[in-house]
Amino acid sequence: MIRFLLDGETVEVDEPDPAATVLDYLRYTLRRTGTKEGCAEGDCGACTVLVGELAGDRVEWRAVNACILFLPMIDGKALRTVESLGGAHPVQRALVEHHGSQCGFCTPGFVMSLYGRSIGATGTQGVPVADVIAGNLCRCTGYGPILEAGEAVPVAAEADESTAEGLRSLRPAYGHPASADALAELLLARPETRIVAGATDVGLWVTKQLRDLGPTVFIGDIAELRRIEETPDALTLGAAVRYSEAREALARLHPDLGELVRRIGGVQVRNAGTIGGNIANGSPIGDMPPALIALGAELTLRRGSGRRTLPLENFFLGYGRQDLVPGEFVESVRIPRPPPEVRISVAKLSKRFDSDISGLCGAFALRIEAGRVVDARVAFGGMAAIPARAPGCEAALTGQAWSEATVEAAALALAKDYDPIDDLRGSAAYRRRAAANLLRRIWAARSEPVSVLHG
Repeated sequence: MIRFLLDGETVEVDEPDPAATVLDYLRYTLRRTGTKEGCAEGDCGACTVLVGELAGDRVEWRAVNACILFLPMIDGKALRTVESLGGAHPVQRALVEHHGSQCGFCTPGFVMSLYGRSIGATGTQGVPVADVIAGNLCRCTGYGPILEAGEAVPVAAEADESTAEGLRSLRPAYGHPASADALAELLLARPETRIVAGATDVGLWVTKQLRDLGPTVFIGDIAELRRIEETPDALTLGAAVRYSEAREALARLHPDLGELVRRIGGVQVRNAGTIGGNIANGSPIGDMPPALIALGAELTLRRGSGRRTLPLENFFLGYGRQDLVPGEFVESVRIPRPPPEVRISVAKLSKRFDSDISGLCGAFALRIEAGRVVDARVAFGGMAAIPARAPGCEAALTGQAWSEATVEAAALALAKDYDPIDDLRGSAAYRRRAAANLLRRIWAARSEPVSVLHG
């Protein structure tokens, strides 16, 4: 059974299918058809809903895509849909007054994203309206009127004591592991169990590939895996920390890391997707691993009561293969805090600036002292079957004078470090040239802030 609050009322679902989506349950069981299915892959935002959970004494709301949110993932939480607003919310009135809708299919999703902004929901605080709606696509209105409507509604924290009280009395019923110890014990007994954190990747296995996930465990509510620990030496993130939760801490390591998170999906994706999930699925075009590799991050892997650590670059063995034994899981990632003399640059190249998959993603951490490159760590995604370092480029830089000649030699070496493919996101020749040019841009910007993050 699962139980959740919908507009203050408790909804109970007996024996839910673990792979049933919140979208389907809303539309076909509750007949809340205002939440639309557009893409069924978390890309268009037409299915945006708000999920609330207790954070101390208050309710913390976050916008998510219902199409790839599995029903058990809202157990013990609160849910709001476009019907919850009653048709007269200031966001809805503003969209009418500013002519922010034509066919109307995408409008409920925009309403919910802008409503989330209006109450200061997770991932929206201090964020421009354009970023808040980057995960919502409109095919006919144009974004000008929608942006104007969003700007017209003031942001004010919502007094929501009734929902908080309801959540305090609502005990989760599904049986998620309550601790990392319980998860470790479960995986030892049933190592074939599928781990689901945010479902931003696994959700598509169901909606697009129609795969049977088999035994599944949801880890998004395990407190130990949601920890963020900052020390003078490092930032440690639990595997279930969501991108939206990690962004500020990552930006304190270096601004490019915060900007990189801004480019990962829309707010809805960042409110669900996790750092550990992005690492554990081993995608060759995952945005975060190249940056973490360049910074010397290391993983803690756990199996039962035993733990081991390894450099992140050693975790990826080949396409679809990671260094995990049965029953083992990613517990946390530790990212060393770079010293001031290390020049850092992270760059994501994609066809669209917002909500798009990388053509390639490159990261550079160059330690330069007295005009000489003392150490170099260079890593790319989208250039090989796994996120990987560039040994030839690093060797060409290390020990050399920080000069244009050194950069050119390293750029030539970089072309031999990878064997990229041609695909719809870019040709192999484009990837090689673009990767080399990212290094050249660091040299060109040597007297300015080094950030070259761009689309």
